[in-house]
Amino acid sequence: MSLDPVKLTQDLIRCPSVTPVDAGALDVLQKTLEDMGFKCHRLPFSEAGTPDVDNLYARIGSEAPNFCFAGHTDVVPVGKANAWSADPFSGVIKDGMLLGRGASDMKGAVAAFAAAVSSFLAEKPAFKGSISFLITGDEEGPAINGTIKMLKWLEEQGEKLDYCLVGEPTNPTQLGDMAKIGRRGSLNSRLTIKGIQGHVAYPHMADNPVPHLIGILSQLMAKELDQGNAHFQPSNLEIVSVDVGNEASNIIPAEATAKFNIRYNNEQTDAGLQDWIRGICAASGADFELEMKSSGDAFLTPPGRLSNLISDAVEKVTGRKPELSTTGGTSDARFIKNHCPVSEFGLVNKTMHKIDEQVAVRDIEDLCKIYTQMLRLFFEPQSS
Repeated sequence: MSLDPVKLTQDLIRCPSVTPVDAGALDVLQKTLEDMGFKCHRLPFSEAGTPDVDNLYARIGSEAPNFCFAGHTDVVPVGKANAWSADPFSGVIKDGMLLGRGASDMKGAVAAFAAAVSSFLAEKPAFKGSISFLITGDEEGPAINGTIKMLKWLEEQGEKLDYCLVGEPTNPTQLGDMAKIGRRGSLNSRLTIKGIQGHVAYPHMADNPVPHLIGILSQLMAKELDQGNAHFQPSNLEIVSVDVGNEASNIIPAEATAKFNIRYNNEQTDAGLQDWIRGICAASGADFELEMKSSGDAFLTPPGRLSNLISDAVEKVTGRKPELSTTGGTSDARFIKNHCPVSEFGLVNKTMHKIDEQVAVRDIEDLCKIYTQMLRLFFEPQSS
């Protein structure tokens, strides 16, 4: 008897696994996979100054190719629990919609992974190859003690992933709309201009940092970074905060700070953008402090076998051909892309991280069918 993806989604939602707390979610998944014959490894990781995180790697089969399902069981906080129409960790079904934190992002997809493998194994118990699960409890958090360290562990153990599908919710309005074959990079910057505080009536006795900051920001905003390409929209810089911490109207402030983010495509590199920002700041002649941190590089998995698997399976189940996109924020695919081709396909994302996060029961069932079809196509004998 095949596994019910809806019931498993409910069981996972009922574990209040707000990052970094696991709350039994990985136990539920591990038992499910072990019952199917998977060999499971729990991988707790820690690092000074960060919360401890538990993770799970599971594999069935010992031969290549190894098709990996990757995702996370941690969820974001519920916000105001009393604003929800039901207990956010109840997994209740109302009018065909399964409600709960993580329903869309991404316990529904994790459950569909497992149920799809259950169905596939019932059809092909002696398939040639391996199926694995790479499931972290740190995707919604700092992402330090999760997928990055799991991938390092895999290398140390001699485990090789050949293809990977991440179950992030990729569809804007309906199942089958969109798959992700890459992601933009993200560079966060904090620029502080140091001045000399003084009275506004005596500007010659002070050094106002605000004009320096405005000048630098103007130059950064004026540059067209690129025009995008066939797979990516143009790179974009957004100023998200400007602050001088000055409540008085007769004081020239001592410093001024701005925060800005660049979402960039594969026409750019993190190092190149940092050099450009640093050069603009240095040329201004201002006394400045600059902090920059990348949370992920831009990457593209060119259309090919993996995207064809997704498209063909989606079309067979839903009748829709998904757009192959690189839009949206970052995901753990940014780490996996260094190890094997990776793409993303999951549920509808319009309620993720929101009050009353929910997905259609039918979508969970259809997602399971899509993943099952992907496995059929992937492991069918290849013509020579």
